[in-house]
Amino acid sequence: MNFKSHIPNTITLLNLLSGVIGIIWVLNGNILSGAYFIILAAIFDFFDGFAARLLGVQGELGKQLDSLADLVTFGVLPGMILFQMTKVEAEIEWLPYLTLIVPLLSAMRLAKFNLDTRQSDKFIGLPTPANALFVSTLPYFFTEWPSVGASLTSPFFLIGIAWVFAILLLVELPLIALKFKSYSLAGNKFRYALIAISLGLILAFGLAGIPIVILAYLGLSVVENSFSSE
Repeated sequence: MNFKSHIPNTITLLNLLSGVIGIIWVLNGNILSGAYFIILAAIFDFFDGFAARLLGVQGELGKQLDSLADLVTFGVLPGMILFQMTKVEAEIEWLPYLTLIVPLLSAMRLAKFNLDTRQSDKFIGLPTPANALFVSTLPYFFTEWPSVGASLTSPFFLIGIAWVFAILLLVELPLIALKFKSYSLAGNKFRYALIAISLGLILAFGLAGIPIVILAYLGLSVVENSFSSE
């Protein structure tokens, strides 16, 4: 095995390392830090695949390692964020454990993705990085709009978020993927709309805008599906 074949796997391990350190920070009470480690891991997750294609060293080892790293970073870490957020407000000791549905169904999602050949131009179900970004930036959303956050940080609401978004990981719902076969407006109007909305919200609100971006992503995907079925 030559040196260049190790480069993508090393980048994948940096994704995993980001997730592990993020979990440690979150469990130590630094809930806001989770978003930064997930964003860092998402960057590594993009570049490991890019490097593998560029170097021509794609293989089964890299595919399996990528899924294992993603489970920790985009499954366990957001689960720990929701666990800690729920624990702060919960009066019933066992309630926070209900949020652990997120890492469980993230594992199912990642295993299913590896076997599913339909996801070449669209995702089927919510991708784990999108779910992780939504969960990890919720504290920023609650901080930006405290009047809204005060009513949305109840343990039961957070558990509801955990279960709804965990189920969305597995639901048979086609979702927009930013994979361009061409750059024409006609065939990519929903992709361009998603990019424009995302940039506008993030520029306006920073990390607090990301939960709205993910909701817009789901909404645009549903609208696109309705147009496609006509």
